[in-house]
Amino acid sequence: MISDAKKRADAKYKKANLIQKKIDLNKNTDQDIIHWLEDKTFSTYVKQLIRDDITKHEAQQ
Repeated sequence: MISDAKKRADAKYKKANLIQKKIDLNKNTDQDIIHWLEDKTFSTYVKQLIRDDITKHEAQQ
């Protein structure tokens, strides 16, 4: 069981250090994406795609 102090500390850390972005996937029209992501860690995969895109765009400038 997690103590109330630990919960408060976690909430304080998250508020100070993290942001959360959400994506909605439609079970009917986004099946290809849902299937592709099944064996991947979502946040790691998305962060790598974004970093690759940043690098690509920086090289073009």
